[in-house]
Amino acid sequence: MDTLEELNRRGFVEESIDPTLDLFAEIEKLKKEKNAIILAHYYQEPDIQDVADYIGDSLGLSQEAARTEADVIVFAGVHFMAETAKILSPEKKVLLPDLKAGCSLADSCPPHLFKKFKEKYPDHLVITYVNCTAELKAMSDIVCTSTNAVQIVESLPKEQKIIFGPDKNLGAWVAKKTGRDLVLWNGACMVHEIFSREKITKLKERHPHAKFIAHPECEEAVLQMADYIGSTTGLLNYSIKSEAKEFIIATESGIIHQMEKANPTKTFIPAPPNNNCACNDCPYMKRNTLEKLYLCLKNGSPEVTVPEHIIREARKPIERMLEISASLGL
Repeated sequence: MDTLEELNRRGFVEESIDPTLDLFAEIEKLKKEKNAIILAHYYQEPDIQDVADYIGDSLGLSQEAARTEADVIVFAGVHFMAETAKILSPEKKVLLPDLKAGCSLADSCPPHLFKKFKEKYPDHLVITYVNCTAELKAMSDIVCTSTNAVQIVESLPKEQKIIFGPDKNLGAWVAKKTGRDLVLWNGACMVHEIFSREKITKLKERHPHAKFIAHPECEEAVLQMADYIGSTTGLLNYSIKSEAKEFIIATESGIIHQMEKANPTKTFIPAPPNNNCACNDCPYMKRNTLEKLYLCLKNGSPEVTVPEHIIREARKPIERMLEISASLGL
């Protein structure tokens, strides 16, 4: 068994796997043996989505992590998501196939700098997007996701002053939707900032009947072009309900797997990134593989841990989010 130090250095269990092994069957077997559940984000590779017990966006994954009766949660996503699962289910073992599956948005908001930023606005309530570290959540009053951010802000008194972080693009979109004057932290997601307005315009010209749909983490110049703006789940649901046959998708390309499964007669085109980027995949999300997931479940590591004092403080704003979401039927 690897030491914790070795796992942290490498990020994942490294072990040769018999190439003839049916990983799907082996994973199903191990889940039953260990009373484990696999939670996967929409941005994971198709094989991982297909083997998961639950697939969703940040809100859905948080809700599922809070109510699962499994002893082991294997989180096929990024580190902050696994941390959130541990915060909501501290008595459970939470595994992450690759500990280096981080998040550029979470990295853009170091807790020690946010603490100083927060101190400048002592009369402001702090709402943080779930895409942040456990330490940042512990400094917050309410956590939100892109699914419920607008509703959470609207649930607060209009005179309430608000800091919103870490995503400046999501925050600006929420401010525009709610008419509220939010103090924004200057953070962003590397994937959602790479889309090229110029290339999207040309792509729309080649596909004049396609609906252009975008995640609110995209920059304002891109959102201005969108026929629909919504969370990952919102984009998926729109693709199902819309009568359109073609869609241009401005978010991480992993969601297209679920869109194609739900809409086999429709065409989905990834929005083009700028010239400096090869694709719109998240390099952190794609660190997880089916092989790493199998080894993670087989060996019971790498495990995600969160200090008890952080769990106590971070749990409060997450539970407040879940309570508000439940009251609003989200």
